Amino acid sequence: MDIGYRAYGGERLGRSYARRSLFEHSLRGAYGLGRSARSKVLPFLFFAIVATPALVMVAVSVTVGIDELPIDYARYAVWMQPVIGLFLALAAPHMVSLDLRFRTVPLYFSRPIERLDYVAAKLTALTTALIIFTGAPVLILYIGALLAKMPFGEQTRGLAEGLAMTVVFAALHAAIALLVASFTPRRGFGVAAVIAVLTVPYFAATAVQFVAYDQGNDDLAMALGLFSPGTLIDGLQGLLFTDETDFPGNLAPDGAIAAAYPLVIVGLTALCCALLLRRYRKAGI
Repeated sequence: MDIGYRAYGGERLGRSYARRSLFEHSLRGAYGLGRSARSKVLPFLFFAIVATPALVMVAVSVTVGIDELPIDYARYAVWMQPVIGLFLALAAPHMVSLDLRFRTVPLYFSRPIERLDYVAAKLTALTTALIIFTGAPVLILYIGALLAKMPFGEQTRGLAEGLAMTVVFAALHAAIALLVASFTPRRGFGVAAVIAVLTVPYFAATAVQFVAYDQGNDDLAMALGLFSPGTLIDGLQGLLFTDETDFPGNLAPDGAIAAAYPLVIVGLTALCCALLLRRYRKAGI
């Protein structure tokens, strides 16, 4: 019996189009684009806060004519971690918690998109949002350094180092935040959980580091940096680029402990991605 349904006769765009659309929608949502004006206030406020120190440094450098920037490019993301963490806690739950709350995940999976596509699109979108958020101030510093007539080659190398750390920082923190947020359909709980996961281990690891350093155990202090995302990134940039960290005594990792930093970062990022895929085997039912 014909009940009036009409067949779709248009072009079938497939998985790649669905994946790209989900990526674009999620990336725009991280900054409140396509949503109400109120939704844009906090993302752009945090962006202004994270970019303002770079603008001030540029103004001082151009006006006074100093020979080098007050901060290394590779250290900027580490220095602004609290503000970046707030942006991340805002963006990650928006990307996944609302889909769980309104039960739209099964609708995604009823289309050509698969679980891997969903996780990859969300993770890539959040990583890209973080790269923009943390990379823009680094570019501002670079432009200011060139306007202040600092050596082009030295500043370009510093920019490359800063952007490399931005990518590593974004990939690690996006994977952790998205995994944490994916376990609750309540956006407020997701925000609190992401903040807790990023801050509690950091302060705990830093506190114990200073205790170990005060007791003369530098190796233990460096090893304790492996136990939080913030100290991992700080240790890696000190190891690779600046030879300086926020660790006790401003020490940078060396020896066998130094080799563990990139391995732990890669392993932790991969583990979070694997757990996200496992999470959505159940969440999509």
